[in-house]
Amino acid sequence: MSPFQALYGHQCRTSLMWEEVGERQFFGPAMFEEAAENVAKSRQKSYADKRRRELTFEVGEFVYLKVSPLHGTKRFHTRGKLAPRYVGPYRIKKKIGDLAYELELPDHLSRVHPVFHVCLRLPEDQILPEAVDLQDNLEYLEYHVQILDRVEKGTRRTRISMCKVLWSNHSEREATWEKESELREKYPHLFKNE
Repeated sequence: MSPFQALYGHQCRTSLMWEEVGERQFFGPAMFEEAAENVAKSRQKSYADKRRRELTFEVGEFVYLKVSPLHGTKRFHTRGKLAPRYVGPYRIKKKIGDLAYELELPDHLSRVHPVFHVCLRLPEDQILPEAVDLQDNLEYLEYHVQILDRVEKGTRRTRISMCKVLWSNHSEREATWEKESELREKYPHLFKNE
């Protein structure tokens, strides 16, 4: 006699008894393993989908191309740590399927296959560095624009005046502290108003 029958006076009727014999599902270890696997798959999919988004482009748009990180190869003009991560922009010539595009590549990239997957394009929130204007002798001139602030630093015996200097082609956030004595020697025009 089961505890249910002792308490209520009749056998317990469950939904399992109402089903046909062929329709009955057994709750065994295989079913629990399958359920755990499905939960793991859905969790992994949710983690992966957080970083993904639908990317579609039209023919004629410009995109940047991610350079494959193959060490020792010189496919995109340079190799090593200073090689660019993205090259371009290149015009989309033809759409091949949902995720592949054919690009119009310049002549110096003629040995590179022109069809690329959509994941090899540059994310929109990434900022590319601006081109640096080099002179003929490969020098880049940068000059002081303005003195933003002055501070005296030093020990008990010596005092050193420091100036916060704004550089050309830079924002105030990138201003540097320089010794005032060195600035007076190299750039006297900054101190003409004093």
